Amino acid sequence: MWVLGIITSLASMLVFYSQGLYASFGLNAYYLITAFIGLWQWRKDKGAIENTSKIHLNKLSWNVAGISAVIFIGGSIGLAAGMEYMSDLGFKENPMSLLDASVAVLSAVATWWLVKSYLQQWWLWIAANILSLALCAAQGMWWMAFLYILYATAAVIGLIHWKKNGEYVHCS
Repeated sequence: MWVLGIITSLASMLVFYSQGLYASFGLNAYYLITAFIGLWQWRKDKGAIENTSKIHLNKLSWNVAGISAVIFIGGSIGLAAGMEYMSDLGFKENPMSLLDASVAVLSAVATWWLVKSYLQQWWLWIAANILSLALCAAQGMWWMAFLYILYATAAVIGLIHWKKNGEYVHCS
């Protein structure tokens, strides 16, 4: 799936840039980078589990959850303000800068949690995909809205699969 992530990130970057949704464009650039990191990390961690049919899981600490919440709130506000400033500089105006920024930051946190194999990342993906669905529907991007319905469904399936097949290990 990491390779598929690389391909879809590139395609999504083109679509979001053309719509002036710069945070979503930047998010997909981030996905591109984390796809390579995730592929490397998962191959490295695969050896930490004796039964390779299990998914390696790491425990999410309160510290990581708290820092992630601060990043989400501060990052969303800061990114939205930055996009408003960009429109003042002549870039295409982002019609939904706060929602676009919130989706981007929430998804960035979820992606990092995925790379670190936290089970709870699926809850972030479910929320981010529902917000992305709203963002795309509001912009009349119906085929992208449909894609986010599929992504939200896949996130629910992923959560169930990881709960059933996950094994907690201590991976660095």
